[in-house]
Amino acid sequence: MNTTPTTFDVITIGRVGVDIYPLQDGVGLEDVETFGKYLGGSATNVAIAAARQGHRTAVITRTGDDPFGRFVRRELVRLGVSDAFLGVEQDLLTPVTFCEIFPPDDFPLYFYRRPKAPDLAITAASLDLDAIRDAGVFWATVTGLSEEPSVSAHHVALAARGRRRHTVLDLDYRPMFWHSPADATREVRRALPHVTVAVGNREECEIAVGETEPHRAADALLDHGVELAIVKQGPKGVLAKTRDETVEVPPFPVEVVNGLGAGDGFGGALCHGLLEGWDLERTLRFANVAGAIVASRRECSTAMPTTSEVEAALEGASNAAH
Repeated sequence: MNTTPTTFDVITIGRVGVDIYPLQDGVGLEDVETFGKYLGGSATNVAIAAARQGHRTAVITRTGDDPFGRFVRRELVRLGVSDAFLGVEQDLLTPVTFCEIFPPDDFPLYFYRRPKAPDLAITAASLDLDAIRDAGVFWATVTGLSEEPSVSAHHVALAARGRRRHTVLDLDYRPMFWHSPADATREVRRALPHVTVAVGNREECEIAVGETEPHRAADALLDHGVELAIVKQGPKGVLAKTRDETVEVPPFPVEVVNGLGAGDGFGGALCHGLLEGWDLERTLRFANVAGAIVASRRECSTAMPTTSEVEAALEGASNAAH
């Protein structure tokens, strides 16, 4: 086990698993002949992305007691994320996720998380509330609100934070994890008053607040109590609002290889901007480029860029504009 520092810059809570991604594009899974194996799961990817920006990070999650679980722990540590809060569920299997790759915008996902994913077995009693309270950023996802005991654990964690700055809810809605969209809406709205930042795309905003138009969605999120609302618009860029400021940044052009990890790369870079105390426009531009870089690569976790890679891409775009 890693030695736990006094505080972490970023703690995430939620999904972990193993991504089994095809090494061939433009064919269905039934015709794929070779695959790559990568660490995955949204909350885990965000922790890795923040670690690539030089931050001390940890993820609160669980695996099965199996070879894939051992792979998860090894990869977490190799990629700079503490395994201090990685638990093991003896009776459950570490999830695997397959995808198909049809660039530029079709990447079907197939989750194998039944009968229950270990990361949904996180309990309130297992949480280190002092570490959660003291983290610079605490990042939770909507998936963690889909099933008990994870739901209760998330609410206990958010209560421990007490609306400290940089308490983030990633709206990350996956319909296959829910009984109905109405259930997801109910749980998201329970959580929103307890977070300071909400991040999601237009479809996820519709689940959260019933709006898809970016400005109305951001306003509705602010009305539910968040201090910073971020609406990702894919090829149209990203919008962010506070009660006093509105910022929109255009997309960063790349040749898309696999768009599945872009949001997590954005998330880790957003954590970096928040921790650095940057202004909103600089933070968004940085995060937008980080996400685009990930979209230009095949895998997710090991595709997360370093700070210098993002800054080089930003500098290149600035030079090209002049």
